[in-house]
This record gives sequence, C-alpha cells and structure tokens, in this order.
Amino acid sequence: MTSWIRRRVTRERVCDKRRTRCTVKMGTLVNPALLMLLWPSVWPLDVPLEIRQPPAIIKQSMKEHIVDPKDTMVIECEAKGNPHPIFSWRRNGKYFNVARDPQATMRRRSGTLDIYARNNPEQYEAEYQCIASNEYGSAYSHKIRLQLYRAPVWPREIVEPVVISAGSPLVLSCDPPAGPPKPETYWMSSCSYARPFNWPIQTAFPTMHAVRQDRRVSMGVNGDLYFSNVLFNDSASDFCCSARFPYKNAIQQKMPVVVKVLTTQAVVEAAPTWLSPTGSSSSVLVLLGEELLLECIAAGVPTPHITWTKDGEDLAVTPRMKIKRFNKMIQIPKATFEDAGDYVCSATNKISSIQHRLTVTVKAAPFWLEKPENLVLAPEESGRLACRSDGAPRPAISWLINGEPIETSAPQPNRQVSGDTLTLSGVTAVNTAVYQCNASNPYGYLLANAFVNVLHATPRILGARNELIKVVEGRRAFLDCRYFGSPVPDLRWSKYGQGNLEGNRFKTHGNGTLEIRRTQIEDQGTYVCAVSNIAGRDESQVRIEVKEPTSITKRPQDMKVIRGSDVRLECGVKADATTPVTTTWRKDKETVTFGWRISLDESNLVISDVNGRDAGVYMCVISSELDQKTASARLRVMDYPDPPTKLELSDPYERTVRLSWVPGDSNFSPVTEYLVQYDDDDWLPGKWKNLSTYPGSLNSVILHLSPFTYYEFRVIGVNEIGPSRPSRPSMRFQTSGAPPDVIPKNVKGVGTWRNNMEISWEPLTYREWNGPHLKYLVWWRRRESREEWKNATTKWLKYYIYDADTFTPYELKVQAVNDFGLGPESPVVIGYSGEDRPVSAPQNLRLSDIQSTQVTVHWDPVVQSSIMGQLKEYKVHYWRDSSQLRWLRVDRASRSQAFADAGPEPSGVLAELIPYSNYKMYIAVANSRYEGPPSNNVHFSTPEGVPSAPTSFRIQQRHLDSIYVDWDLPAEPNGIIIGYSLKYQTVNATKGEEQRAEEFLANVTSFSLRRYDRYTRYRFSVAARTRLGLGEWHAEESPHYTTEIYAQDQVDISTQGWFIGIMCAVALIVLLLLIVCFIKRSRGGKYPVREKKDISLEHMDDIDQEGSFDYRSLERITHVTTLPFPRWEEERGLQRGPPSKEAVIRRSESDDSLVDYGDGGDIPFNEDGSFIGQYAAQRRDVRDLDFGGTLELHSPMNAIYSLA
Repeated sequence: MTSWIRRRVTRERVCDKRRTRCTVKMGTLVNPALLMLLWPSVWPLDVPLEIRQPPAIIKQSMKEHIVDPKDTMVIECEAKGNPHPIFSWRRNGKYFNVARDPQATMRRRSGTLDIYARNNPEQYEAEYQCIASNEYGSAYSHKIRLQLYRAPVWPREIVEPVVISAGSPLVLSCDPPAGPPKPETYWMSSCSYARPFNWPIQTAFPTMHAVRQDRRVSMGVNGDLYFSNVLFNDSASDFCCSARFPYKNAIQQKMPVVVKVLTTQAVVEAAPTWLSPTGSSSSVLVLLGEELLLECIAAGVPTPHITWTKDGEDLAVTPRMKIKRFNKMIQIPKATFEDAGDYVCSATNKISSIQHRLTVTVKAAPFWLEKPENLVLAPEESGRLACRSDGAPRPAISWLINGEPIETSAPQPNRQVSGDTLTLSGVTAVNTAVYQCNASNPYGYLLANAFVNVLHATPRILGARNELIKVVEGRRAFLDCRYFGSPVPDLRWSKYGQGNLEGNRFKTHGNGTLEIRRTQIEDQGTYVCAVSNIAGRDESQVRIEVKEPTSITKRPQDMKVIRGSDVRLECGVKADATTPVTTTWRKDKETVTFGWRISLDESNLVISDVNGRDAGVYMCVISSELDQKTASARLRVMDYPDPPTKLELSDPYERTVRLSWVPGDSNFSPVTEYLVQYDDDDWLPGKWKNLSTYPGSLNSVILHLSPFTYYEFRVIGVNEIGPSRPSRPSMRFQTSGAPPDVIPKNVKGVGTWRNNMEISWEPLTYREWNGPHLKYLVWWRRRESREEWKNATTKWLKYYIYDADTFTPYELKVQAVNDFGLGPESPVVIGYSGEDRPVSAPQNLRLSDIQSTQVTVHWDPVVQSSIMGQLKEYKVHYWRDSSQLRWLRVDRASRSQAFADAGPEPSGVLAELIPYSNYKMYIAVANSRYEGPPSNNVHFSTPEGVPSAPTSFRIQQRHLDSIYVDWDLPAEPNGIIIGYSLKYQTVNATKGEEQRAEEFLANVTSFSLRRYDRYTRYRFSVAARTRLGLGEWHAEESPHYTTEIYAQDQVDISTQGWFIGIMCAVALIVLLLLIVCFIKRSRGGKYPVREKKDISLEHMDDIDQEGSFDYRSLERITHVTTLPFPRWEEERGLQRGPPSKEAVIRRSESDDSLVDYGDGGDIPFNEDGSFIGQYAAQRRDVRDLDFGGTLELHSPMNAIYSLA
C-alpha cells in the first residue's frame, strides 16, 4: 500500500485500484467542463455501513435557502456513520441550542431542523451550519444562509397619463419589488378599463395581452419598457408592468399608465441617442458560468439599427450565444473566460450613427479540480487527500480536522500538509478523523469533507451474487464485482474457477469489474470473482449468455409525396430466435400514435391521406431486452405553406410603412408569392381586404397606405399547392395625417327659393379624410363678372347663398380641408340661383288631326324671360267633360301630359283619349320649380270608335239539356251600339269542327243553347258593334255540369267519401249513446212516458211532368238547424204565433228526457228512488209547439239537400 501511494505522488496521473481516481497536475486555469468529462469514470468508495466509520454528510440544504415564514421552515441535514452520528447546529458562527428554542425542533436520528416561527420569524434569518459527530470524527455541512420570503407588494399609486409628442423617445419604468428571488418582469397592454380619449372602441372587459416588441419597442434588462420613438397608435391602450416571483409563482401588476401621443405637429427625423446604457462606455462584471446580458437601446427617427463588434472585429455568433430583441441584446447563458473583451454596439439611421463600448470582465468563484475522497487504510499503510481547485482569482486552501483548523489541532508526526495535499504515513487508529478542505476567494468558497478510517476488515463482495448477464454477440460485457476489505484485497477472475482472465479481450478494472470486449459465442459460461487478503477470502459467480444481434434488413427510404397520397415506410427485421423484439416508430423523436389513418403492417408504417403535419423524420426502432437498432427516413409532404410569423412594422411615414415577417415552412413546395391583407375597419374588425402581392423571395416590403388610418396586416404565403393559413395579425398601426387628396365630387348649385342657391356635393369617405376635423371650403362668384371669389368653411354637405338675383348663374368650386392642410380644388361648375313663378302663358292653343283616341296639340312658345328660370316643359291639362251619349256618366278627373320644348313651333300628341266624348283642355309653361298661369280653355269632341267588351257575361243552366247566356252593355260604348256578335264552340271539339256565330240587335242581350248531352262544355265569345265595327271580345267557358243540380255548378257532397265517413261516425256515436241510455233506463225502473203525438206530413209530389225530380219542392221544407232551441225559436220570427194555453199547460207537465239526466243541481227523489219527470219545467217538448203550418224535418237527407 505504501508503494502505491508513492507511485501516485511521483506520477502525474495515477488511478486508485478501488476508485480509479485520476489526479491532474495543477497548472493554468482548468476548464470545469473537462473535469465533468473525467468525473463520470470515478467509482465512489463504498464502505459497508456495518463497518465502523466516521460520519459523512449525505444531504444538506442549498447555500442560499429561501423559506416562507408562514410555513414550517425546514433546514435539511442528513448524515451516515457507524455509530450513527449525533447532530448540532451553529448559527452565525455560534452554537445554536435547539433544545432551548421553543419554536425549533430537530428530527429524530437526523439533523434536519423544523422551525415553527409563529412569533418574530425575522430572528431566524441567519447563517446556519450543521455538524454530524460520532466517536470517530465530525463532518460539517456548508454554511446555509436562511432568507425569508416576503410577499411582494407593489405600492398603490395614482399614475398620471404620459403626454408626449409623436416621434419622441419614451421610457416607462417598472421597478418591481425586490426578491428574494429576483422576479421576472413582463409588460402588458390593455390592463384596465381605461382607454385613451381618442380611442374609438370601448370594450366591456379588458383583454390584456403582452406588448409586442420590435426594433422600436423593447424591454430592457432592468425591466423598463423603451420606445425609440412613439407613434400615435401607442395611445391605443394602456401599459402595465407585471412581475412573476418564482418562489410562490405569484404575479403582481403595477398600476397601468396611459400614454397620450400628440399629433398636432409632423414627426421630425432625429439622430440616434442612447437610452440604455447611457454615455459612450460602460463595464460589465460576470462570474464564470453565470448569465451574461449585454444590451444597447437607442432612440431616433427613423428607428436606428443596432450592430455589434467584439475586440474590433465583427461579432462571431457561437452556439452558446443568442442575439435577441431585434439585435439589441446579447445573451450568453453560461459565461466563459473566452467571453471577456470589448464589445461595441452601433446605432445607425439615415441621419447619423453613434457607438457605445462595453468592457466585459469574467471572474470565477472557486471550482473543484480534485475533490478529497474518503480513505480506508489498514494500520501502517499510507495515503493522501488532495484538495485541488481553481478560480479567478486563484482560491486559498485551508485544512480542518473535525471542524478545527489543522494548525490549532493536536500535532501528529505522521501527518504532513503541503498546500492542497495532506499526506498520512504509517497510519494508526489515532489518524481516524474527518478532514475538511476549504477553498475560497472573494466570489465564493468550497467546503468538502473526507474521512480517514484506519481498520482491519475481512474481504467481502458487495452487491448481488450469482447474476445472469445476457449480452449481444460482438458487444462489450461488464461483470461487476464490487468488493471491500482492509488491507486492500487481491482480485482474481476465472472461468469455471480455472485460470486467470487477463489480457487480450479481458480487462479487470480497479473497482473489480471484468470487461469482455467483442463477446463471442464461446464466451458463454460461468465466471468466478475471488477476493482475498490476510484476513480472509470471498468469491461470487456470474453467468453469461451470448445472443445473436438484432439487425434491420430493409431500411425505410426518403420520400417526397403530395398532400393526400398514401405512404408506406418499410422496415425489415432479423433477430435472435430466443429473444423477442418489438417495433416502434418515432416521428421527430416522438412516438407515433396509431389510428384510423396511421397503422402498422407487421413492422412497416402505413400512412393514408398524408398532410403537412405528417412531414418529418421517421425512425424505425427495433428493440429487444439486449439491444436496439434504428433506421431513419425523411418524409417530405408537399403541402400548403405554413403561415408567416413574427410580423413587424417599421419605418412609419404618413403614407407608407415597412412590413417584415419570418417566412413559414414551405413544406417542400417553394413559396411563389405572398399576399398582404389589411383590416382598416375600427368598428367591425375582421373584414380583411387584399392589399398587394409580392414575390416569394421577399420577406420585407414597403406598403402604400392612406394617411390617418388604423391598420392591421396579415400575410398569406402561396405555393403550387395553394395558399397558407393567414398569419397572426400585426400590431395595430395608424399612419400619420396629411392634407386631403380627394376632390369633392358632384358639386352643383340649385336654388331652393327665388333669391338663394344651395351648393351641395358628395362627402368624402372617412378613409379619404387623411386627418381629423374634416371641413369643406366653398368658393363662389357670379359668372362673367370681375368680382372676387367669395368663400366660406362648413362641416356640412350643403351651403346656402342668400340675397341672390332670380335665376342667376354662379361659378362654384369646393375643396376639402383638415388639420393638416387644404386639399385640391374641384373643377369650376355653373350653378343657378332660385327660380320664380313664370309670368305668362302659352298663346294660340289649337288642335289638329282629331281622332277617336288621340289629338295633336299646337301652341306658341313663351318668351324666355317670362319663364323666370330654366324651361322644363309645357304641360297640357285635359279632362273628359261628358259623353256624347247623354245617359252615360263619365269620370271628370283632370289629367296632364308634359311636352318638352320642341323649337319655335312646338306641338305634341295627346293620346289615350276615349272615343265619342267631349273634352276640355288648357296649357301652361313650367320651370324646375313652378308652373305658370294657364292658357285659355279649348273644347273638342272625339269621333265614334269601337266599343269595349260587354260586361256581366253570365252562363247559366236552367235545364239539363240547355245553356242560357246573357250580358250587359259595354262599360265604354265609344259610340252608338247597333248590335252584338256571339261565337261559340264546344270545348272538347274535334279538329275541324266549325265555330258557330250568332248576330243580335242592340236590344237583344241573351241567348239559349240546347246541348247534346249533359257533359258537353262550350266556349262563348261576345262583342258589341258600332258603326265603325266590332269592339273588344269577351270570352268565357261554360262550367262543368255533371250532376242534376239546378242552375248551379255545385258538387253533391252526399257522394263524397269524407262526408260518408263523417255520417257513419255520427251514426255510430248515436248508436252508442242509445245503448248507454237504454242501460241507464233499465237500471232506474219503468216509468210512464207520454206517448208521442203523430205528426202528419202533407203529401208532396216531387216528380214533375217530365219525370225528373222537382227541386222546387225543397223550398217548402226548412233546412235543419243546429241552433239551440231558444234561438231557433227566435229565428222563426213571425212564422208562428204565441203558444196556446193548452200548449203551455202541456209544457209544464212531467215529461221524461234522457238528455236532462246530465244537468247538475240538487234534485229531490220520489219515494221509490226515481227522479224522472223532475225536470219537466226545465225542457220544452217539440211536440207541443205550434209550427204555424210549416214543419221542420230533422232528417239527414234535409241536411244533404241544404248543403247542395
């Protein structure tokens, strides 16, 4: 053992047999990442707990320990040792008596503290250190700084609105409550119900969302929100800073602040200036492994671009480095010494450029190069503890024994300290202790415990015995044989207990593990691990089975398919017959979920109806309990492109803005063009309109817009497959104002009164305003005059000029104006002032070419000056005064017909007159507003014409074998009627049957036709005649007579199926009622009932002499009525006289009625229980009534004939 220690001291790198601990010679500062690669090869010293040993800390709280005082404050400290250690605590370097503190307890067989600080929890904010001790030494934890978590409270304050001019820089401070731990800050907008004064949309509930950051707006490292320049649309919502505190995951919000942007002046371009950091240079100190953040935020108009250099060269972006917040920030999650240097950020716009230098210095808290490990030594052996660390600056090393500085402890001759190494020679039991190594510099410290345990121990194999190991042929096999003993036992591996396995493919590691390289089938068998020293011997067996390796015989191939097609990815497998295998598929490292569209056929993957989401890298994974094989293929699906993302607006001007975006995935079909859409509707958002298309190679374009308009934009990518989904909308943006550039249209001047003029025009749409407070500047002057233009400003769409001469021409023009200036003038138009009533009437009204329905009118034109305005028309008023037929009444309503000016000899035709009538007429001239005085009346008569069609044409059937037709005079005879013409023909006549005609004199207006059979129908046409000829014909067909009903075309309902069904149902109900009544009467006994009177019916002969039924006989029978008795009696009227005294007496006698049984009320019974006859005074017997010579028969047949 002594020789082994000597070799470790003299050689640069030597490995302990038990731990394979490799030491590295101290030199320059060592990269900790290199050590992390070395440490996994170290096997820890595992001393069985049943062996006596000093304590060792196995669990402790972090150095910075944050607790909530409302909960139980727990400070962890766990240790092991034999005997089990006892625990004590130090607070702020002094002994902490836990037993005497009523609010603190220590857990049983543990050093963990539970503090129930109900009173004054602040007294427990301190630095704690745990000590675990037994008879062999004391182990110390690192110092634990306990901090109390305090609920963050943001002060409630009244935040005044920030009023700022457009284009100016702005910084909104956050200042969140301090931790611990440090909070994460966010900026949100629309945080409350408050809205700026000029925002048109007022929502019922706020919709808070994150502030969209871009080159103009970004959040700084300190949490403040920076605006390089403000725009009018920054007034769209309020802003608030929110902070998330990681310990409780609590979120606090600062009071919202409203930004009011003034746009009364045009935005002036400005050179860049620094917002953060200020000045021309600054320095940054960062510790090794911590996050390094460098930021540069500048103000200016246009928004400056930020660029970076390092040590005079362009910044080389490494995988460890991230450029964020639109080039304003450099983030390095874990700083290294290579990150130190001079960084220069430049802010540039078209005005100028500025620079800022940031000097970065990297320091390092101590970190381990070699950490001391526990030593177990036999008496008289030697060993050493190494405590090697590094840092910037280099840390100082100090040693302690059981927590006491080694300089003040009892001296031991066999112990020697040399810097970071402690050496023990010829150890004895006195050297058993826990040694502490402390490495510290200004930025931190390291503390490590390592015990030295001097003892004799019999060799023993640790862990499982008689294991079975399965290994794939050709792979490495590791046979574990962890052991312990003091002195260090000798180890020997053999197969079947024979020989010694070492060399070639076999290698024994320091921790006892046997490694077999490139295993073969003949390596199967049982291996024996034996350990021994002077105190004894132990052994264990391990059996190995070698299996055939799994392989993929057919690998999936890369594919490129069109959306909607089917895909099959093949994966052939070969494996050991005794080893089951499973096949799984992964897409982009995620396990594929099978369903109706994606299925597994043996080990092959089948995808139906592929879409863009199916594209990716597919991996076939063949797994067994021993090995795993994979094969990958890329599936490319030509699909619609993914929507563009991260839309950003920059370089705003009054009519343009730059829109940039990040193209979405083309899905293996190149994007050919981008479609930019916009939404400019403040009141009904969501109505997207196309703005323009751009080539697919662009992702930043200049958009041409209208001034003073709110815009939102979205972008759609288009490829050969089709358009993508729209991108998320950009931030809401408003262009600045400008003078109107649209001319008011349809300018006209019209007088509404004789001395005024109304100037009107079409309004500009809201999109054409180009700025707030739109008004109109109206100009006018008399035409062909030398007077100056007069003007007036109005916000309405009409303007009135008063005190103007009647019908005077004016030159007019209108232009729009807003707060930003005047728009273009409209073309000059001519308008006229108001018109007055014409003062003269047309003369010499005369007629020519008088016809029966029209006449030609002539008149002399009036003088233009007398019209008092613009000539509109000549209007002829006429009315029918009378007919030349003295007996015919006429409508004397007046009518009019207008005629345009027809030159020096105007005339017109007055049409739609009625012949054979007397008319009167006059004419007047009219301008656009008034009609002048009438001319003299002219009388004229129209000659005779042809009459209109006869009226009241009727077709009747008075007998079964004849049809009777008659008619009346025409409504307008239009002359003297001299006769009628009648034409008729059967409706169902065969082709070629001639039409018959009859001529009648003027006094004959009827005709009787005998028909061949009852089913023949006729078509009749009749016309009146004057001396000028036949007039209009009236045509009509005879009805379809199919029954023996006299003179009416009605249907006999007694032959209808529905009527027969109703009557059968009624008969059935009556039969059931009779049965019920009979049953009730049988139960009540027999009662005397007055015999009904016989009613004699007069015999009537219903057959006429021709042998047909005489329907007139029905007139002697009154139809059945459904009215109740009193009303039926009233409707008889005077057909009967008052009832006789005998009839009244008969009605008062007791009669029996089954109907009266249903009446309510209390009725006294006779002695035999009968009640029939008690209702005689409540009903009336039809047999006792005086019918006055007329009898009504209540028979179903009467109902049938009445309906017919």
